[in-house]
Amino acid sequence: MYAIIETGGKQYRVQEGDVLTIEKLDVAEGDTVEITSVLAVSKDGKLTVGTPTVSGAKAVAKVLANGKGKKIIVFKYKAKKNYRRKQGHRQPFTKVVIEKIEA
Repeated sequence: MYAIIETGGKQYRVQEGDVLTIEKLDVAEGDTVEITSVLAVSKDGKLTVGTPTVSGAKAVAKVLANGKGKKIIVFKYKAKKNYRRKQGHRQPFTKVVIEKIEA
């Protein structure tokens, strides 16, 4: 059984036991979160596609950690104009494990 969920503007194909790194959620470590925007569910070889979501379906996930990703460097410059700007960015994330898919 698997489901396609949407969170943080991205879509993920998940099964029970999958560990995901998703966009930051405002949830403490160890808490559970219900993701109700389930776009499709495959159960016993039968695919159910929502319009746009499957009604009554949800994925229950447990938050493992909150953190920040690797630093990326944003460097802007204009040739021959002595214009340079260097900036770093670390994207916040939430690591979750999918405990149960209900459909």
